[in-house]
Amino acid sequence: MCHGSERFGALDVYRDTPGALSPADMEAAQTLADVVAALLLNAQARETALAVSDRFHYNAMHDPLTGLPNRLLLQERLESAATRAQRSHTYTAVLFLDLDRFKQVNDGYGHQVGDQLLCAVAHRLTTLVLRRSDTLCRFSGDEFVFLCEELSSVNDVSTLVRRIDEAFVEPYDLDGIEIIVGASVGRAYVGPGEAITPDLLRRADLDMYRAKRSDPVVRGPGSTAEVVQVGRSGSNLDDQQLEDDLRCALDDGHLDVAYQPIVRCSDGRITGVEALLRWTHPHRGTVPPIVVIAIAERSDLINELGAWVLERACEDHARWTKQHDSLPSLDLAVNVSVRQLMMPDFASVVSSVLGRTRVDSRSLILELTESITMEHGAQTTQLLSGLTELGVRLALDDFGTGFSALNHLGRLPIDIVKIDRSFISELDRPAGRIVVASVTALAQDLGIAVIAEGVETERQRVECIGAGCDYTQGYLHGRPTTAERISELLAG
Repeated sequence: MCHGSERFGALDVYRDTPGALSPADMEAAQTLADVVAALLLNAQARETALAVSDRFHYNAMHDPLTGLPNRLLLQERLESAATRAQRSHTYTAVLFLDLDRFKQVNDGYGHQVGDQLLCAVAHRLTTLVLRRSDTLCRFSGDEFVFLCEELSSVNDVSTLVRRIDEAFVEPYDLDGIEIIVGASVGRAYVGPGEAITPDLLRRADLDMYRAKRSDPVVRGPGSTAEVVQVGRSGSNLDDQQLEDDLRCALDDGHLDVAYQPIVRCSDGRITGVEALLRWTHPHRGTVPPIVVIAIAERSDLINELGAWVLERACEDHARWTKQHDSLPSLDLAVNVSVRQLMMPDFASVVSSVLGRTRVDSRSLILELTESITMEHGAQTTQLLSGLTELGVRLALDDFGTGFSALNHLGRLPIDIVKIDRSFISELDRPAGRIVVASVTALAQDLGIAVIAEGVETERQRVECIGAGCDYTQGYLHGRPTTAERISELLAG
């Protein structure tokens, strides 16, 4: 209740007005005023509590980066859609979208630019949601999901896919950095009166992965799921020109290799480097790595390009070894594509390069993505065994981002796992620390060394050491740099 100077000022006016109110009336009026004040305060408290509750619920159901609904809200709306679909005469569809080669954006430009790209993509996709019954959510990482209800026909789904395609044609300008990115889309739908089950989302998700691993496929009439790859229809001529230029760059000396240090946790010493391809176009300037790799993989250039990087990196390694012969051995990590690994004579190519450059085979680490092991099964095991017979070590890159990463550790001749940066970025949360520590413990029990990728802060480095990681790599230790700069770092 109100007291002293907090009592309603109107009563003080009446006190100073002769004959206006009797003392009893004054007391009654004051009591009434106190009751009203208390009610108003309670109402304000309730409104504040409701506002806090609403904000908490909103934050729990929305992605903090893009502001889009998250997977919790999607699940809620899927359940509501399932109830409506039983009595509806319309179609319900789910489109599962994943950005192509988003990791290269993070690797090449850092998480800040990666986050900007996700927000820019979210903004473009939001413009495609025209009906109140549609939901666009950020499912996780670089994955987005459309839930579309009350569609009159499956043609409406195709229309949306075409519009998504158009949304990825134009490059994204992120603070002066121009990035071209595409996407893989999986879609699944149910017809009038059919039940919506969790299988609907799973089908779209699996088809999206199939689209990412293969050439674009569109199924025929009567299909309940389709996959497409988008973001390329408007840039075919530009891609062809870049492909021609890339062929010339191999001969004209416009390609280079940059190196990023790998640091041992126990003493902070640089014990290895990862080789990364760079292309400076004579007219366009630096071409983003994501574009270079995309063009090379869609053409027949990836094998030739991969062999060039391997040879160049080994030549630089041989020069460092000669210049710093008093230093302990230095590891050299080189990425290998699926198409390179599937070459029948790939082991011979590696052996020839090692022989010409006189690099110790135990110094060479070939980095493989988990998709290689998923897609080719027993054939992969045989090919990898041929490489290990040379003395080369093998690393599983982006560990933890695939379907069954843990299963590969005991089955394949892997010497190193590189924990994906998406897990390292979560080290400030208890769950993230548990995941990194668990993966590290499992790998080390199997005699496999662990490198933490994407370490950008001192706190992350400390957490990686606490989790038991053997090595760290990331912007904290240095961005990819020239062979000459690596030589200076080794000398220091």
